[in-house]
Amino acid sequence: METKLTLRINDNVIERAKKYARNHKTSLSKMIEAYLDSITSQKNTTEKQSITPLVESLIGVIDLPAAYDYRKDYRDYIVDKYK
Repeated sequence: METKLTLRINDNVIERAKKYARNHKTSLSKMIEAYLDSITSQKNTTEKQSITPLVESLIGVIDLPAAYDYRKDYRDYIVDKYK
């Protein structure tokens, strides 16, 4: 079921949105519907995300020193790669 909705939006925003919709061969209504659908169907970000069994099995595989600087290590790798 589709329902009509009235929105108050700045004229400049409406014109840019219409141009965007026209360039992407869609309607402004479909574009707004897709946006509202995408933001309301996402899982609540505060919920704890589950860890897959594969990722869980990898926890603790590598034992790095507490002072390990991965940025320096990566930077050194890039410098060597592009010498």
